Amino acid sequence: MADRARTTASAARYGFTDPRAEGQLRVAGWWADGGPAEPAADVLAALSRTADPDLALRGLDRIREADAAEWTDLEERLRTHRTFRGRFLSVLGTSSALADFLAANPDQWRSLTGDKCTDSACYREALRTALLAGDSSVLTGRKAEHALKVAYRGQLLGIAAADLGHVVEAGLEHPSYAEVAAQLTELAEAALAAGLIVAEAEAGASAEGTLAIIAMGKCGGRELNYVSDVDVIFVGEGDLGLATRLASTMMRVVDKACFEVDAALRPEGKAGALVRTVDSHHGYYQKWAKTWEFQALLKARPVAGDAELGRQYAEMVAPLVWSAADRENFVAEVQQMRRRVEGHVPSEHAERELKLGRGGLRDVEFAVQLLQLVHGRVDADLRSPSTMDALAALGEGGYVGRQDAAELGASYEFLRMIEHRLQLRRMRRTHLFPASSDTTELRIIARASGIKTTGGKSQGESLLAEFRRHGKGIRRLHEKIFYRPLLQSVANVPAEALRLTTKQAASRLAALGYTAPDGALQHIKTLTAGVSRRAAIQQALLPVLLDLFADTPDPDGGLLSYRKVSEALEDTPWYLRVLRDEGTVVENLAFLLGTSRLVPDLLVRAPEVLQLLGGPARLLGRTPAEVATSLRAAVRRQPGLNAAVAAARSLRRHELLRIACADLLGLLDVPEVCEALSSVWVAVLQGALAAAFRQRQAELGRTPARIAVIGMGRLGGAELGYGSDADVLFVCEPSEGVSDADAVKFASSVAETVRKMLGAPSSDPALEVDADLRPEGRSGPLVRTLESYRAYYARWGEVWEAQALLRARFIAGDDELGARFIAMIDPIRYPPGLDATKAREIRRIKARVETERMPRGADATLHTKLGRGGLADVEWTVQLLQLQHAHEVEGLRTTSTLDALAVLPEAGLAEQPETDSLAEAWLLATRVRNAGMLVRGKAVDQVPGSGRDLTAVARVLGQSAGDDPGEFLDTYRRITRRAHAVVEHLFYEA
Repeated sequence: MADRARTTASAARYGFTDPRAEGQLRVAGWWADGGPAEPAADVLAALSRTADPDLALRGLDRIREADAAEWTDLEERLRTHRTFRGRFLSVLGTSSALADFLAANPDQWRSLTGDKCTDSACYREALRTALLAGDSSVLTGRKAEHALKVAYRGQLLGIAAADLGHVVEAGLEHPSYAEVAAQLTELAEAALAAGLIVAEAEAGASAEGTLAIIAMGKCGGRELNYVSDVDVIFVGEGDLGLATRLASTMMRVVDKACFEVDAALRPEGKAGALVRTVDSHHGYYQKWAKTWEFQALLKARPVAGDAELGRQYAEMVAPLVWSAADRENFVAEVQQMRRRVEGHVPSEHAERELKLGRGGLRDVEFAVQLLQLVHGRVDADLRSPSTMDALAALGEGGYVGRQDAAELGASYEFLRMIEHRLQLRRMRRTHLFPASSDTTELRIIARASGIKTTGGKSQGESLLAEFRRHGKGIRRLHEKIFYRPLLQSVANVPAEALRLTTKQAASRLAALGYTAPDGALQHIKTLTAGVSRRAAIQQALLPVLLDLFADTPDPDGGLLSYRKVSEALEDTPWYLRVLRDEGTVVENLAFLLGTSRLVPDLLVRAPEVLQLLGGPARLLGRTPAEVATSLRAAVRRQPGLNAAVAAARSLRRHELLRIACADLLGLLDVPEVCEALSSVWVAVLQGALAAAFRQRQAELGRTPARIAVIGMGRLGGAELGYGSDADVLFVCEPSEGVSDADAVKFASSVAETVRKMLGAPSSDPALEVDADLRPEGRSGPLVRTLESYRAYYARWGEVWEAQALLRARFIAGDDELGARFIAMIDPIRYPPGLDATKAREIRRIKARVETERMPRGADATLHTKLGRGGLADVEWTVQLLQLQHAHEVEGLRTTSTLDALAVLPEAGLAEQPETDSLAEAWLLATRVRNAGMLVRGKAVDQVPGSGRDLTAVARVLGQSAGDDPGEFLDTYRRITRRAHAVVEHLFYEA
């Protein structure tokens, strides 16, 4: 046992952890009782340097078992030839799939013994030769597929061996990423050509003059991976039936032997014809093609089949590609492409996605291709299908800083190299970096990539750190490359490294969604002018902000609002510091400014809210009750009426902005927004009433009356929106020895003061105190005594007034008086029954209101208040049922629409699906109405039918960027239409 422990430990020094390793080494003749056999010292040392020594040794053992005769020559070659040893063992230690291939084809190791020819002609000749039968005829069917599969994998083995050999044997030639990608592409082209040879043999006809194969995507750009779909387009001439048979046969052969051939980039995608003529392609591209198709065609390149036909196609598409940026829908489609890049990544993989994640390969590719489409119209040097060549040309041409282009290129090459290593492991298509917890896989990929231990970190930890560094660098450079040149284009001092003209800068902004690029450039110039600290910070912030604004519904409006806010707050010492230091604040601010016109207007007068944008905990720090208590206390501390009302207005502005920001960022649902807004309004009324009462009391030296304020309408129901008025009733009661007339006079002066002070013109949303629901409306007295109200309702009260009282609740003033008013009206609003005449009257009034108040030309399906299935539909239905049944059903005695709806099924007055439908429509209409106010900056009841306002409202309601806002309209109409059907039943029929 002691001897075995000692020898196992010795084997472990070479990196072996598999308990079978010692036995496998012994059988190979490389291990003796005392340790490694002397002739095999170099082999063992090389094995220890492979990515996974156990995997390499298992592969060798399988080859030995598969063919003993081959093993003798192989073992001798491993001991005596350093270059071969490095290449062969590096493959076995990295790729289990290639180890499987070698075990199944033991003689394939010999392909690595000589100098490798890596040009296209060599690959084509090797694959063509593999397809020849003994009589020099071309193999067909399964024999052809098998022969091509072995030959293709053998050539792939050679590319991988040359790519990896330097990891095992230092000093071996190390091909660059670009060289490896080019070789993989040339091999893929050879496979396509070989597949076409088989197709010609099976069809008994030549592709000359009939079919050309156009490479797209990574194949077109000469930047293929080890495992990739190969995107192609087929161009035919003459007998298109024959061309289609050739194309489909070629796809079948290559699919089964080498890789998947994907023709989905053809016109009309998979639904379109597999083969078209040049003229047919041209007609489609001119009339129907989307911008993304021209972006894909940027890499189009003929690779097999009839060369002249391929040339004609390439010449036809080139001018279409380089004029794509002039298309009317270019901006919108580019924005959709940008969002699709990141939108399809599962959240759990977002940080590990090499291809689609933030800071991934697509970030680089998209940036390069967009800049090519924008600037390649006039600069032919940029028209390369290769990402790396195009990036270098952008640097040379001054569209991107040379150092930035070099850094971005290096990061792109690193990620592509890691992608190659990941795919080599099992020869599977993958772009997922190992999880940080998968230390074994991280170590293997790190060793296969030549990553060394640094700073006390393991190889896996060093790889992870490099991966994260490059990802962050790509994202940073992505922003800098897109937007930093825009800042240079408006600078007073020309920059040698960046020669972007004003016209080119405007074109770039237009491509990113700015509809007024000249105005945007002026904003940039104003914000970055000078050499002050403020200008320097703006120069650092704007590349990030411009990118963020581009993803909002109104990039131009967002940038303009940012300029206004920055100018208004330029003397606020912490403003730019917060933006510089807190990335979350910047991201949230950009979305708010590019979505809402209300937020920037409030922000310049309540800048302190900006500091709350750093996270949900800050924005949602206090409950509505806590806010109300704080507001009342602050108002009460003010020395006089004017100061008290000013404080109330200021605090209300702060809260309105805080609620609006939380709402837009999706942190509050509709009932929470309504409750918060209502609570603030109530607190403002309470503070203003108390201040006006104290002042009038001090002027008279006595207290003629007590006053109570009764909330009505949405205020009473705690359902206020951003643009809602405060509907109220004022009630008073004379003090002992005071006449009703004097009491009313005193209370009226207090009420008028409150209305006047709060309703004074302001740049904030209006603070309108509306008492029109009082008895006799505007022609009646503003304030009545409790007994006057009692007498009026008993003698003159109409059914609509009883309906209005359903939402009455005490909100301010004397508690005891308010409670007695509520007790007095309960029998009126909750009558023992509602006769048919009064029910008909309510229905008649509703119909008249909708007829008279619906704006002329308004779309009844999109009016949130009076439209079909809108707020009025739901609220009148609920209120009719309350008048009819609240006397018996205590749960219906509520001022809340949603609370009343929840009770109806329990009381047997409606089915659960019916009330669910009404609640859904009410919540949707309320939220859309609020969103309209936030987006437009003024109260609006109509859902926008099109344009940026519709896009913004749809985004506020949760629609993803890039989705069709028309779908939102369809959803709104569907939900409200279903609710209207319920209203027809419950309000008019029940």
